[in-house]
Amino acid sequence: MTNRICHIEIDDRGLARPTAEIEQERRVAIFDLLEDNSFGLPPREGRAVAPGPYRLALAIREGRLVFDIATEDATRISEFHLSLGPFRQVVKDYFQICESYFDAVKRLPPSQIEAIDMARRGIHNEGARVLQERLEGKADVDIDTARRLFTLICVLHWG
Repeated sequence: MTNRICHIEIDDRGLARPTAEIEQERRVAIFDLLEDNSFGLPPREGRAVAPGPYRLALAIREGRLVFDIATEDATRISEFHLSLGPFRQVVKDYFQICESYFDAVKRLPPSQIEAIDMARRGIHNEGARVLQERLEGKADVDIDTARRLFTLICVLHWG
C-alpha cells in the first residue's frame, strides 16, 4: 500500500526530557503507527501528488505543529503548519487523565483503572477527531492513524 507512513521522526530538540511513561507512550505510538497506518496526500491546486509511502517528521516550531513530508527516498514534497490552539485543551485533558491512569495502575483495583482508561480513550478519540479536522485538505488519515499521531503530538507538547 502506498498511502502510508514508512518512517517517522520526532524533532524534540529543545523540549523537556519526557518521563518514562511518556517515553513509553511515544515508543508504542511509533511502533503501532509504522505497523498499520493510512496516510495520503490529496491533490492540491490541481497538481498531482507524489505517491507514498511517506517519511514524516513532526516538530513544534514557533508555536505551530509542523508536518514535514518526504517520499520514501527522502525527497521533500510537502510541509504544512497547524495552529496548536485547537489542540491545547484536549492535550491538557489527556495529560491529566494519563497522570491519573499511571497513578491508578500503581494503587487502585482493576475496576477503577478500567473506568479511568475508558475516559482516557474518550479524550484520545477527541484529540484524534480534532487532528482529522485540522488535516482536512492537507492529509487524509483514518481514525487509528489520527489516534497514534495525536499521541505523538502530546509527546511534543510535553516540553
